[in-house]
Amino acid sequence: MTLLWNLELEDKKKKAPAKKKAPAKKKKTKAKEEPVVDLPVQQMLPPGTYMRENGILMLTGKFEMEVVMPIVHQIFEYNMMEPELAPERITLMINSPGGRIDSCLTLVDAMFTSEIPVDTMASGLAASCGIITLMAGANRFASKSAQIMSHQYAAGSQGKEHELYGRVKSFENTSEWMVDHYKACTGLSEKKIRKDLLGPTDVWLTAQEAKGFNIIDQVVDTYKNLERKS
Repeated sequence: MTLLWNLELEDKKKKAPAKKKAPAKKKKTKAKEEPVVDLPVQQMLPPGTYMRENGILMLTGKFEMEVVMPIVHQIFEYNMMEPELAPERITLMINSPGGRIDSCLTLVDAMFTSEIPVDTMASGLAASCGIITLMAGANRFASKSAQIMSHQYAAGSQGKEHELYGRVKSFENTSEWMVDHYKACTGLSEKKIRKDLLGPTDVWLTAQEAKGFNIIDQVVDTYKNLERKS
């Protein structure tokens, strides 16, 4: 059965004039594309990689085991590396208010036993354990703006009477070690050390004053970079 609208559609098809064919379009020739060359991309290594590879270690914050031990481990690891991979020198950057003396002793021992020289550089603050570590470097530097502070051994204790007597013995041993450490690192006499550096009050020093006591070897004037840039 043919529907009405189908008949009408057939009639329109019969009456409609034949469409002229459009002239064939000329095919455009595509320009030859040059091959894309993938250039090698240098990937950025994780932060701190270049510093570790060049023997630069950062000591920031208080002297606590969780801060100091990673530095001690890294010093030992440098010494275990093949000579062609290990840095020629290690540089320890210090910005610290001090902290626990046992953490400081561990770090100083690692520095002295390292076959690779460990240089020290104070920037910002080197106080208490910070100055003890600073003066222990093979080559010792401090920024001109660095604040350096020396003081007597300080510690608190509590407990029973016999426990406190034992603590006093530990206190005396540590105080004696500090004087010996200052003597070995600065060449000063015990009398001068106790009078000028380990007196009853905190002793604050500029970098230049620290150099005068042979705590450091060189003052680094970072402001000279401004003169070069101008």
